Amino acid sequence: MDEKRLRAEAAPLLTQSSQLLRLDSHPQVLDLACGTGRNGLWLAAHGAQVTFIDKDLGRLAALPPQCRALALDLETGEAKLPKAQTEQAQYDIVLVFNYLHRPLFEAIKESIKPGGLIVYETFIARQAEVGRPKNPNFLLTDGELLQRFSSWETLHAFEGDVGCEDTPCFKAQYIGRKPAK
Repeated sequence: MDEKRLRAEAAPLLTQSSQLLRLDSHPQVLDLACGTGRNGLWLAAHGAQVTFIDKDLGRLAALPPQCRALALDLETGEAKLPKAQTEQAQYDIVLVFNYLHRPLFEAIKESIKPGGLIVYETFIARQAEVGRPKNPNFLLTDGELLQRFSSWETLHAFEGDVGCEDTPCFKAQYIGRKPAK
């Protein structure tokens, strides 16, 4: 039971960085590859308007009224994210946790409003030494997030053992602000 409860809580990177997120402004958030939605639901509970995207929404909990969910396989066809009809950059914050599909990096950047944030945390190559994932397609190389967002203002960056429960867990964390135009 405790394991399920722990997995249902929002990621520490998110909760410990809440002051950067300006939640009092009711931001538009994209929770990409959301899984159970734990991170987006935490933001929604603090006033954010969240769009949840995942290939399978079957594990997503009931949504608050200000949120929506889209079943979308991000790895088929062109690497695109849904756009608002009037503007391409529509999100104040994009969340990506435990997911990596490199062709989406440009679409993620384009979806964030100038001055908006990316909050990204996923596995690095060293993780393959201690557990899953082992496929290099799902593992960031050293410094990859910093490189991918090199023109952005870095608010937080870390690579190493984030200690997932009782075992080592090697991830990269990045929070960055998109340059204002």
